[in-house]
Amino acid sequence: MYSSPLPPSLLKQRRGCMILSITRFPIPAYARRGKVLINRLIAPCLALAGKGVGGRVHVIKTNTMENIDFKKGNGLVPAVIQDNTTFQVLMVGFMNEEALEKTRKEGKVTFYSRTKKRLWTKGETSGNYLIVKDLTTDCDNDSILIKADPAGPVCHTGKRSCFDNDTCKGFIYKLEQIINQRIDENVPGSYTNKIFREGVNKAAQKVGEEATELIIEAKDNNPELFKNEAADLLYHLLILFKLKGTSLQDIEKILEDRHQKK
Repeated sequence: MYSSPLPPSLLKQRRGCMILSITRFPIPAYARRGKVLINRLIAPCLALAGKGVGGRVHVIKTNTMENIDFKKGNGLVPAVIQDNTTFQVLMVGFMNEEALEKTRKEGKVTFYSRTKKRLWTKGETSGNYLIVKDLTTDCDNDSILIKADPAGPVCHTGKRSCFDNDTCKGFIYKLEQIINQRIDENVPGSYTNKIFREGVNKAAQKVGEEATELIIEAKDNNPELFKNEAADLLYHLLILFKLKGTSLQDIEKILEDRHQKK
């Protein structure tokens, strides 16, 4: 996520555009872009935008969309929606140029309805919007992949995905996001935030304790206790990651690099 010192009225689309939208969440006390504190940049934006200090500015960076081949599909291209955190495929819709433009401008996924013959923004009735985080095209420039944060269930049946593929796989990334949010927003009464505020020594101690308990359960014959201790270890390890300025993706990259060197 990027942050811009410009209010929405002054932010213009351009090649390799930046899209800015406002959502109503508290500004994290420790919001950062890299190592640069951005609180002082966000606050003027919100004031100029007339939203007060209770919102957060989201800027979504997208790749170049000018070369999409709408002619191949008679003015439409398929748009695959993927959860930005878990990478689960949520749904597929169709976009014309106007729908894509509206999606990029407002930061919410808008499709073209082939049955109603009009634009429709996902969530316009239910409130379960798809908040755009990234847009990319395929190698032939005739399909779009949109990574989004769903505001609620995506399918009309109430399920997370229209493909009936609800799974816990990938939830650990969602958990990492929740942990980081509670820490960044300094949530009072949060156990996660409490451990973080007590520093590296406390978090490392908890990781050590949970690792020891996992070893003990590994030598026993209770699979459920073993799995629960493993979950406790991973949870506390994510807090330690936050303290050390690293992430699951950083660790994945190391593992991938090791694999490729074989």
